[in-house]
Amino acid sequence: MRLSRRRAILSGMGLLGWAAARPASAALVATPRQTPGPFYPRQVPLESDSDLVRIAGRQGPAAGTVTHVFGRVLAEDGRPMAGARVEIWQCDAFGHYHHVGDSRAGVDPNFQGYGQTSLGTDAAYRFRTIRPVPYGSRTPHIHFAVSGPGFRRLTTQMYVAGEAMNARDGILRRVTDPAHRAALIVPLKASEMEAGALDARFDIVLGRNLFS
Repeated sequence: MRLSRRRAILSGMGLLGWAAARPASAALVATPRQTPGPFYPRQVPLESDSDLVRIAGRQGPAAGTVTHVFGRVLAEDGRPMAGARVEIWQCDAFGHYHHVGDSRAGVDPNFQGYGQTSLGTDAAYRFRTIRPVPYGSRTPHIHFAVSGPGFRRLTTQMYVAGEAMNARDGILRRVTDPAHRAALIVPLKASEMEAGALDARFDIVLGRNLFS
């Protein structure tokens, strides 16, 4: 992505100037650790870029509502975690994971299922994926993992604000602190980047315990 285009996208997402706008004394809430679940890829797929909606060689896009998930990865003191890697994985619009452990029929062949991206100096990331859907007893969610030099890997999940199943999801209910719970739940809004799509801003904050 050319620098000017990258800046335009990040500006549209409200990510440029974020640090300057945040008061130096503002406290950041560490993103809680969550289970990776049983469907983290055993082997990274050949195509694992940040656009999960389109797969090279396939004509159609993935089923579901296109959703741009973006944000920054920061330390609790506000430092941008440049050079970190962000991974996501989730089920397709039919509730199936692209994983050998999910052998049910009906998987969407046009959905990538997993993506990864490396962070620049601004520590901003963006994925083009689909709106998460429920499966089984789980409320809609997207799995995240953040790794990099100087800190231990953080695995967590992003949830959708307003979902009725949030109140009874067994994994989310384990987060009892209101501030930590709020850090995992994000609203979806009409996208400013793509007509008919949604935007979700999910900033990830690495707690001090990950650096010890």
